[in-house]
Amino acid sequence: MNISETEPKTDYNSPIPSKPKSDEYRFVLLITAVATMGSLAFGYDTGVIAGALPYMTLNPSEGGLGLNPVTEGLVTSSLIFGAAIGSLIAGRFSDRYGRRRALLVLAFIFFFGALGTAWAPDVPVMVLMRFLLGLGVGGASAVVPVFIAEMAPANRRARLVTRTEMMIVSGQLIAYVASAVLAITINDHGVWRIMLAVAAVPAALLWLGMLTVPESPRWLALHNREDEARRILSRIRQDEETRERELAAMVAATPDGEQAASWSHLKEPWIRSLLLIGIGLGFVIQFTGVNAFMYFTPIILQSTGLGTEAALTATIANGVVSVVATALGIWFITRHPRRRMLMVGLTGVIAAQLAIGLVLELVTPGLVRSYLALASILVFLFFHQGMIATVYWLMMSELFPQRVRGLIAGLAIAVQWLFNATVAFCFPVLLHLFGSGTFFLFAAINVLSLIFVIRVVPETRGRSLEKLEAHLEERLS
Repeated sequence: MNISETEPKTDYNSPIPSKPKSDEYRFVLLITAVATMGSLAFGYDTGVIAGALPYMTLNPSEGGLGLNPVTEGLVTSSLIFGAAIGSLIAGRFSDRYGRRRALLVLAFIFFFGALGTAWAPDVPVMVLMRFLLGLGVGGASAVVPVFIAEMAPANRRARLVTRTEMMIVSGQLIAYVASAVLAITINDHGVWRIMLAVAAVPAALLWLGMLTVPESPRWLALHNREDEARRILSRIRQDEETRERELAAMVAATPDGEQAASWSHLKEPWIRSLLLIGIGLGFVIQFTGVNAFMYFTPIILQSTGLGTEAALTATIANGVVSVVATALGIWFITRHPRRRMLMVGLTGVIAAQLAIGLVLELVTPGLVRSYLALASILVFLFFHQGMIATVYWLMMSELFPQRVRGLIAGLAIAVQWLFNATVAFCFPVLLHLFGSGTFFLFAAINVLSLIFVIRVVPETRGRSLEKLEAHLEERLS
């Protein structure tokens, strides 16, 4: 199918004029800050493994877990398999019991999963605890963007939802910095346990913060709790006429009084089409190979000749570039179509992957090779985090219809995590078997992803959630 389109004229996501923030919008900002503690935990937990792995590969007598390439991939990917299940369960749970309650449960999972990985005495326990932690990571990835999108005013949705991605990359940067500082200051090969334990902090902040945050008014309206929805809208929308119009649109978006999201909705062809597009976008974001770099950059740099501490320190640049790129991406996304950003991002990613492969293939080991490899990785991350990841998480919050948003978003994101796990599990083995050829393979895959975006992905910029839903139903039915 080919449903790509030009950008609609009505632009709800145009740059916002500078003016004093109302009390209502400040409250929305507070809600966003609290909810994205889940994204911060998500980022830290996915980033900290890069610092911990070099120590975990040491023999148990030296303070490690004795990981080999296979168990290394298993420990890394166990979190991601857990995330796949967690996003599916949390999406369904949030549709039935509410976004707020889902995030409170996820905070507990984050907390105990983080402490469990820090305590793990051997590989089987580590895999189990990483899987538990993954339930929280996946759940947050499905619920946080949806919760913020349902709270945000239509003309600020892009700016607020993309803070999810900013907190993810900020969590990864914190993980890289903390890992490097701990490695340098604590002369103990068991320092990786402290690295993993720090993840309990954002989990605690998420739980405490969610105690002060209300439920999504869209979820309440969907469950025939219009008075509660109106009361919450009065706290997050300044104008009474706007509140009533928005509430009426929420109610109207539930045909025939439907309440419960169920798999039977997939019988509707247009919802199936949206699900397939969401799954395709999950393939796009993961088969860039981004997590090969986020999880294994220290190991890649060690293969170029850097020592462990130097490789960990150099990895901080990954986090810095990711944060800067995401900040620019948030600026871009309020001014440019989503599809255009995806196409530019994939083009840059393909070029960077070819460069990495050529550096590893042609340049002799040494500092020059290490710096060229790192520079290529940073260019890759700039295009991925600024153009692709920012758009992906926003589209996961706005692409699906209200009555099944948690369920379908959870399913699409669950498949995305399976793609993530596939890359994380296979990359160490592929790098061991094929070396630089691994990066040429990813470049070829991303050419196919670029074709998919050009031919299939719709533009979602320029409409409220309800108007976007009506538009997509009309085009895809």
